[in-house]
Amino acid sequence: MNWACPLPLRHYPHIVMGHGGGGRLSADLVEHLILPAFGGQSAGALGDSTVVPPIAGRLAISTDSYVVRPLFFPGGSIGELAVNGTINDLAMSGARPLYLTAGFILEEGFPLATLAEVARRMGEAARQAGVRIVAGDTKVVGKGQADGLFINTAGIGELRPGVDIGPCQARPGDVVLVSGTMGDHGMAILCAREDLEFDGQLESDCAALHELTEVMLDAGTIHVLRDPTRGGLAASLNEIARSSQVGIVLDEARVPIGEKVQSACELLGLDPLHVANEGKLVAVLAAESADAVLAAMRRHPLGRHAARIGSVTGQHPGVLAAKTSIGGTRVIPMPLGEQLPRIC
Repeated sequence: MNWACPLPLRHYPHIVMGHGGGGRLSADLVEHLILPAFGGQSAGALGDSTVVPPIAGRLAISTDSYVVRPLFFPGGSIGELAVNGTINDLAMSGARPLYLTAGFILEEGFPLATLAEVARRMGEAARQAGVRIVAGDTKVVGKGQADGLFINTAGIGELRPGVDIGPCQARPGDVVLVSGTMGDHGMAILCAREDLEFDGQLESDCAALHELTEVMLDAGTIHVLRDPTRGGLAASLNEIARSSQVGIVLDEARVPIGEKVQSACELLGLDPLHVANEGKLVAVLAAESADAVLAAMRRHPLGRHAARIGSVTGQHPGVLAAKTSIGGTRVIPMPLGEQLPRIC
């Protein structure tokens, strides 16, 4: 008896439970949708793991999950976010990203055309970054048990010899730099989610930062790198201050914030220092390297608005303080929670 389905499996318009069952539907999804988007090997070569060439240096490993809503937003989508976010986590340790894995949690009924576009964007982002997506997985849950699509990515990168970067490496006398304007991603997500307009569309800053960090490492000695995602710049600097047991003093007037983001935050009662970014970094580095690193950042497209925004002190360990535009000083605490959930 012929049990084969006469309908070409790849012509299903929506995800069904069988797409996560490990049978013909699963194989069809991988062969006809995911592999072409990622530019991967033939379906016949797929196994339970991928073998990659040996790496001589130290390894950096990171994993993250992405549940952003909406899936597509001005400046990006969950696809680019899943690739660039994990690349950036590797880059913040001074590593050159090499390989990614991708896991998809799909809700029954999710449109295959939407999944195809997300996968296409993931593949394009990986190619642009020079990173290979070498392994993956798909799981399907019942209708109403997820919100369309969640993605998990894990990454492996190779560290440069002699690089020692971490949140506990900040020292009194260090300088604090940022690579550009703060709050772009979080405000773009909020405006897309709530259909808000502020005299022109806000766009996410979603980008892969590893090439920028390589330029910075060539230019000087860097102690700490962070990408200020959830909780924004305030959360990242508070974490650095606590991990290193130093104080950080921020000059608020020097923090670059786009006019549209500033206006939107004022109208909505949000602090741009607490709003998430997805294509910016904060660096803490030796004062003698600051001018050279800042100049190198400004020569790179992703660092053209880089600025020196503060310094590290031995006073008030674990506390982030800010000099205000009116000449006062305020303590900026660690955010209690997310101002805007599901932004990455």
